[in-house]
Amino acid sequence: PSHRPPPPMRSRFRWAWWLLAYVSLGIGIVGVFVPGLPTTVFILVAAFAASRGSERLHRYLMTHPRFGPAIQDWQRNGAVSRRGKWAATWTMLLGAAVLLGIMAWTGSHRWWMAALPIACMTLVALWLWSRPGPRR
Repeated sequence: PSHRPPPPMRSRFRWAWWLLAYVSLGIGIVGVFVPGLPTTVFILVAAFAASRGSERLHRYLMTHPRFGPAIQDWQRNGAVSRRGKWAATWTMLLGAAVLLGIMAWTGSHRWWMAALPIACMTLVALWLWSRPGPRR
């Protein structure tokens, strides 16, 4: 997917894009500390929404030393680094292990309560590994 320039910032829905950008950024930051809560997807949503609602936040994210390169790779080629793929995969595996541990600890017999999120994480991992790597 090629990057298209964002629409002008004069949109009447600019406030909604602004809100989505900052809420997504906040959730992404929380995801750094909470296993199973993704960070990257929320940072990408924040960058997308900021491109339509906050020039300042968009510029900050695009030039951020940690997030900027990943966002630019995604916008240019839909690419995710091998390191990012591994980090996401291990985080999802940790989340699945915690979920299964909680199910075992509580003695719950509702297997679907673990199967559904684990199936979703598996599909996300398969999709993620199908993405190309960045072109350097």
